[in-house]
Amino acid sequence: MRNPSSVKQEFLKKWIQGLKAYNGTKKEMSIMERKKAIKLSADVAMASTRNSKTTYWSHALIANASEDDNNKFIVTHILGDDDSERIKKASIMRLAMSQKSFRSKKILKKSCSISRKTKQMSPRIGLARCMARRLVKKRTQVLKTLVPGGEYMDNDMFLIKETLDYILSLRVQVDVMRHLANATDQLSHTKT
Repeated sequence: MRNPSSVKQEFLKKWIQGLKAYNGTKKEMSIMERKKAIKLSADVAMASTRNSKTTYWSHALIANASEDDNNKFIVTHILGDDDSERIKKASIMRLAMSQKSFRSKKILKKSCSISRKTKQMSPRIGLARCMARRLVKKRTQVLKTLVPGGEYMDNDMFLIKETLDYILSLRVQVDVMRHLANATDQLSHTKT
């Protein structure tokens, strides 16, 4: 795992790069446009700091951001010309995961029919298992909506691993933004 301070520095550098690129495209921006620019550049900067070979959520974030033609310029500016291949790879990976999802649902249906037989053997144990599975399934569905690209992940262990990595990246993002806000606040107080 990389040193957290180097990840924070790389994130800050790419985030500022994205904000500058977005500022160069438009002179006058509304508050909503500024919010979108900050979020888009922060997301792409965060995804670009992660190892592209190990995290699917980073591919999903880049693919989602590059779908819109207005955002492609910002994405390529943050990632650089070298990483234009990464954008293509993210789109292809997204398609592959959606096809994998369909096959996994068929397997799940077959396994559910087997569990119905076990319910008939001992009703109490079968009911407890059924309730536990429903609870886990509901929470897994919620988790899939929170992690970028999570809707295409069917392996629960893979989903948890991606979620943990995504949480760590979000924490880095929040730390950098908090430090930036504190520094700005201190600068404004020293001027007055």
